[in-house]
Amino acid sequence: MHDTPAYTARNQRKGREMTLDTDKIDDAALAILSLTLHDGDRVWKGVDWNITDRLFEKGLIYDPKNKTKSLSLTPEGIEHARAILAREFCKAT
Repeated sequence: MHDTPAYTARNQRKGREMTLDTDKIDDAALAILSLTLHDGDRVWKGVDWNITDRLFEKGLIYDPKNKTKSLSLTPEGIEHARAILAREFCKAT
């Protein structure tokens, strides 16, 4: 295990920083990675394409079917992501 810096995210609406609970984020990431489980213990490094398709259909990301290796969040996606971070992943102060 290695030391990681504290993660913070700026809540643009309220103009203050949020300290994120990295244990909760790690748990969520592990659960999402497990959706691609294959060959016993292998998972893909990326997010399942069905997830990105649904996020696109909801208008939270731009079309994921392109040649780039990254995704672009829509303005609505950015706002929704920040709300989720604040609601689900902030450490109690």
